[in-house]
Amino acid sequence: MMLRRDYRRSVVFGTAAFTAVFLFMALAVAALLSFDAGASAASIMDAYTLRILRFTLYQATLSTFLSIVLGLPVALALARRRDFPGRIWIIRLMAVPMGLPVIVGAFGIIAIWGRQGVLNTALVFAGAEQPFSIYGLSGILIAHVFFNLPLCVRLMLAGLERIPGEYWRMAASLGMGPVSTFRFIEWPAISRLVPGIAGLVFMLCATSFTLVLLLGGGPAATTLEVAIYQALRFDFDPQRAIALSVLQIALTAVLLGLLAFLPSPEAEIASLGRPLRRFDGKGVGARLWDGAAINLAVLLIGLPLVAITVSGLKADLPRLLITPIFLRAAFTSLAIAALSATLVVLCCFAIIGARQAVGSRRQAVQPLRFLSATLGAGSSLVLLVPPVVLGSGWFLLLRPLGDVSIYAPALVAIINMLMALPLAMRVLEPAFNSHFLRTGRLSASLGLQGMARLRFADLPVLWRPLAMAFSFAMALSLGDLGAVALFGSESFVTLPWLVYSNMGSYRTNDAAGYAFILGVVCLLLAAGGVSRQSQSAEARAGRASI
Repeated sequence: MMLRRDYRRSVVFGTAAFTAVFLFMALAVAALLSFDAGASAASIMDAYTLRILRFTLYQATLSTFLSIVLGLPVALALARRRDFPGRIWIIRLMAVPMGLPVIVGAFGIIAIWGRQGVLNTALVFAGAEQPFSIYGLSGILIAHVFFNLPLCVRLMLAGLERIPGEYWRMAASLGMGPVSTFRFIEWPAISRLVPGIAGLVFMLCATSFTLVLLLGGGPAATTLEVAIYQALRFDFDPQRAIALSVLQIALTAVLLGLLAFLPSPEAEIASLGRPLRRFDGKGVGARLWDGAAINLAVLLIGLPLVAITVSGLKADLPRLLITPIFLRAAFTSLAIAALSATLVVLCCFAIIGARQAVGSRRQAVQPLRFLSATLGAGSSLVLLVPPVVLGSGWFLLLRPLGDVSIYAPALVAIINMLMALPLAMRVLEPAFNSHFLRTGRLSASLGLQGMARLRFADLPVLWRPLAMAFSFAMALSLGDLGAVALFGSESFVTLPWLVYSNMGSYRTNDAAGYAFILGVVCLLLAAGGVSRQSQSAEARAGRASI
C-alpha cells in the first residue's frame, strides 16, 4: 500500500533514472555506429578481427575450465574437513580477490610469476635459465584462475553445505566409499551449480580488460576490449575501434542470452534439520589429498597477496604519500568514487521505489507491469556494453567539442556507476522489498510520505544495506582501470592509472607502494560493507559482486 503522491513520485523518479541510464548507453552506441558505419561493416570480419575473437573465446574457455577443475577438489576438501585448522580464515581468504582491484592483483601475480619473480628466481637458482614467461596466454590463465577460482570454490562450497545431514548418515550406514559418495551425493549437488558458475566465469574472462592489458604480451594475446583500447589510444583508428566494439557488444549479448537460458539450481532439499556431520574421508590418503588441495589453493591465492604486502612495505610509503602526483590522484579517485557511489545509491533507490510502487497496486495495468519488468531488467542491461565500449563511444561523441579530458572525470564516474549498478541492486532490492512488506501499510496509515517517511521509517532500517552498497560501489570505482584507460593523462590521473603508468615506466618500487595503498583502501571499503551484514549476507554479497 502506498499513498497516491508517493506512488506518482516513485514512478516518475524511477522512470527518469532508467531513462538517464538508457540514454547514456544509447548515445555511446549510436556514436559508434554512426561514425563511418560502412567502413566498420567492411572491416568487422577481417583476419585480424577474427584472430582476436578466437583468442578471446579460447582464453575464456581455458580459464573457465581451469577455474572449475581446480576449484572442485578445493571445495570438496573444505566441505569434508570442517575441522581443518584455520578453515574459516581460508574461506575468508577466498573473498579477498573479490574486493581486490584487478591491477593490484596483477601486480602481485607478476611479483610471484614474473621474470624477476619468486618462481623464476627459484628456478634460476636451481639451474634453469628463465624458463617461464608470465606474459601471454599463460599469464592470462594464471591471473584469471587467481581471481575466479575463489569464486568457484565459494559457490560450490555453499552448494555442498546445503546437503542435508541425513544424507551423510545414510551414506555411512550403507558403507559408501569415496567414489560412491561423490557420485550419488556430492556431484548431484554440484552439477546443478556448474552451468551457472561456468557461464559467469566465462563471461568475466571474455570481457576481461585490465589483466589482458597488463599480461597479454602483444597482438598474439589480445582480447576484443584491449584491441578497442589500442585502436583508439595508440593507433587512433576509429573504424577499427567501431568494428571491434560492435563485435564486443554482439558477443556480450550472446553470452548474456546464454546465461539467461542456463538451468537454475533446484530448490533446496527438505531436511529434518539435524546437525551436519560427515563420516567419510577418515583415511590417511583422503586426509593427505584434502590437505594438499587446500594448501595449494592457499598458496595460489595467498602468495600474490603476500608479495603485494611485502613489496608495498618495502617501498618508501611516507615519501609516496606526500608526493603531489599521489595526492592529486588520490583526490581524483576518491572524488570520482564518492560521486559514482552516490549516483549508484540514488539510482537504485529510484528504480526500486518505482518497482515497489507498481507492485503495491493489486491490479496494475499492462503498461505499468511492463514498466516494472523493464526497470528490473535495466540493472542487468548495463552488462551488455562493457566500460571500454562506453568510453569509446563517448570519446568519439565528445571529440568534436575539443579536449575530451575536460569531461573525463564525469564520464568515468558515470561509467563506474553503471558497472556497480547490478551489484548494488542485488544488495539493496531484497532489503527494500522486505522493509516495504513490513512497514508499507503502517506508513500509509500514519500518513507518512516523502521526506518524513524517508526519515522516520526507511533510513533507520535501510541505512545498513545502503552503506554496504555505497562501500562496495566506492571500492569498485577506486580500483577500476577500464573506464579511465582511454582518458588517463598527465592532467587526469587516478590511483589505478598511477599504478599502471609506474609499471609501464619500470618504476617498480613506486608501483608496489601505490598498489599496496590502493589495495588496502579498497579492501577496507569492501570489508566495511560486509561487516554491516550477517555472515550469510556476506556470502550473498560477495557472490553478487563478481
